[in-house]
Amino acid sequence: MKVSVDRGVCYGSAECAHRAPSVFAFEDGYGVVRPGRETAGDDPQVREAAEKCPSQAVVISE
Repeated sequence: MKVSVDRGVCYGSAECAHRAPSVFAFEDGYGVVRPGRETAGDDPQVREAAEKCPSQAVVISE
């Protein structure tokens, strides 16, 4: 499963970076997926970050 952050929707709460710091970082006011971690969508912390993202910017896809 792939994970990404929709920067058009993200408003910079940093909730993803707080919940799954090994996968997400907070850069330039937005959450981003760390390089090489784009396929971490199956990680339970990533799924929680997607569920708890207040702007619903974390996207998990196949």
